[in-house]
Amino acid sequence: MPQTSLMMTLQFSSSGTPVNVQAKHFLIPGLGRYDHKYSPKLPSKFPKTSIFNSHQIPNPILHQPPVNQSVAAIVFGDGSESRLYPLTKRRSEGAIPIASNYRLIDAVVSNCINSNINKIYALTQFNSTSLNSHLSRAYSGASLGKEGFVEVIAAYQSPEDQGWFQGTADAIRRCLWVLEEYPVAEFLVLPGHHLYKMDYQRVIESHRNRKSDITIVASNGITKRDQDPGVGVLKINTENQVMQYSLKSNKEPVNYAVAETLTRCNDSSYSYIPSMGIYLINRATMVNLLNNHFPKAMDFGTEVIRGALSLGMKVEAYLFEGYWEDMRSIEAFYQANMECIKKLNTGYNFCDRDSPVYTIPRNLPPTVVNDAMITDSVIGDGCILNNRGARSKVQWLE
Repeated sequence: MPQTSLMMTLQFSSSGTPVNVQAKHFLIPGLGRYDHKYSPKLPSKFPKTSIFNSHQIPNPILHQPPVNQSVAAIVFGDGSESRLYPLTKRRSEGAIPIASNYRLIDAVVSNCINSNINKIYALTQFNSTSLNSHLSRAYSGASLGKEGFVEVIAAYQSPEDQGWFQGTADAIRRCLWVLEEYPVAEFLVLPGHHLYKMDYQRVIESHRNRKSDITIVASNGITKRDQDPGVGVLKINTENQVMQYSLKSNKEPVNYAVAETLTRCNDSSYSYIPSMGIYLINRATMVNLLNNHFPKAMDFGTEVIRGALSLGMKVEAYLFEGYWEDMRSIEAFYQANMECIKKLNTGYNFCDRDSPVYTIPRNLPPTVVNDAMITDSVIGDGCILNNRGARSKVQWLE
């Protein structure tokens, strides 16, 4: 028997203090407020009328509405193929703990909150129990305004779609009836297991100023992904317009430094940079691409983005200069943990007051340290460290 969709709606208070989850809804198709089949539809050419009295001044039209009203984030918390096994044996990539107190997905959701994006949808499927529980408990008290929310959309089956999500594009297409609830202008598609800090408002500003159909965020900083297969590679011109999207294979590793040097020697008008898998796309463009042009596409990057380029759409690249780690291996995950304890500001900063990282508030006592020497370490809540002779004993109260 097909399973119905499971969705948890989390409403936020206007204050910054943690509060309990206000509501958890289990929506059944046909009975929920999102069921598009039973919702009345207005004709497409419904007349628009406005009534003003002689002394009333119409409200000015905002050409660029506020970000919290015009942009919704779509966060993918997991994937069918993970390079972090066995860390993903019982949980998805986004739910993997990092820096003692956090989960990987906290970095992405915190970027949205700090960028004033308060409509966040989390699409989950594989080993999603831990991730769904974390999201439902962590962001019930975040200050996202009266209409802010983090909504978990778990993979579901329906009479029309008997299978599970077959890829990122397929997941978005099947959830459009939920994503289109609010009249947003753009969708921000984000992988939920990457570690970086970014002000998405700058991406949105660049996207709107250049009047792009799609903007892809690319890493322009120092990268160690020369040998990582599966990385999307963007070919851009001097105006940062994307000319080609390719996927690096196992047989043909790409060294971006060498590739860029060669292109500058032969043709200075193009360069190659790795994609971060972050896409800002106009709402109408996304709906048109997924439903009309590529209704069978499964992957958003390799199929939808390539298809948009083939259709002649305006696809731009936004170059990101900061730290970025996409956690493509156990080694990369280990190095990310080690870099956050170094004194040099080369890794991810969990202690940034201007851009805080939000997570679940845990009711644990403070850590107790008795006669112990600790260097280059991150200690979470609820620990007892005792120095007994030449050895230190660590206990966890959780």
